[in-house]
Amino acid sequence: EKQGMSTATVSRNIASIKAFCLYLLKQGIIKDDPSDMLKPPKIEKKAPMVLTVEEVNLLLEQPNGTTPKEVRDKAMLEMLYATGIRVSELISLKVKDVNLSMNFVQCHDNNKDRVIPFTNETKEALENYLKHARPAMCKDEQEILFTNCQGAPMTRQGFWKIIKYYSAKAGIEKDITPHTIRHSFAMHMVSEGTDLKSVQEILGHADISTTQLYVKNCSDVQ
Repeated sequence: EKQGMSTATVSRNIASIKAFCLYLLKQGIIKDDPSDMLKPPKIEKKAPMVLTVEEVNLLLEQPNGTTPKEVRDKAMLEMLYATGIRVSELISLKVKDVNLSMNFVQCHDNNKDRVIPFTNETKEALENYLKHARPAMCKDEQEILFTNCQGAPMTRQGFWKIIKYYSAKAGIEKDITPHTIRHSFAMHMVSEGTDLKSVQEILGHADISTTQLYVKNCSDVQ
């Protein structure tokens, strides 16, 4: 701290020291843990980096072709922004999880299932994908909703590349990841007046303090 190191660096060093002391303790090399009195500094959580509404719209407009890949990419991007689900949840969705007649998707995470509504634009993109693109990519017995061009389940790395490709095509200079879209969805909902409890439930946050981060700087995303 006296050297001016950041709180994150100090915390990381303390965690390393504590882990090493715990190892020494388990090995019987020391009898008492000298790191017990070490307390890490409190790290202030920063508001996440998000896209503006205009940047999101620009990103969603990029996959506008009729090839199976572009139709799939359009559906995936629309689903991600319309629901705010995690990329791990997106790529693990099954066809049966989507209800097109009622405009909602059933999302599965480690804690509990969530039912999340989506927009008519997302519905249209999904219908187009299921009718025209998906049959060209995979066989009927494949349960996963979004597959790669060979019909296998999409990977996190595969979708990360998709995000990078279309963000570059859109000329967006921010370093966008799939989680950036999730943050943007949440920030835009909060800025539009959606109550935090509803946002928490949609995102699947166990603690509402995580959701409260989006209250900060929400006026900057208009």
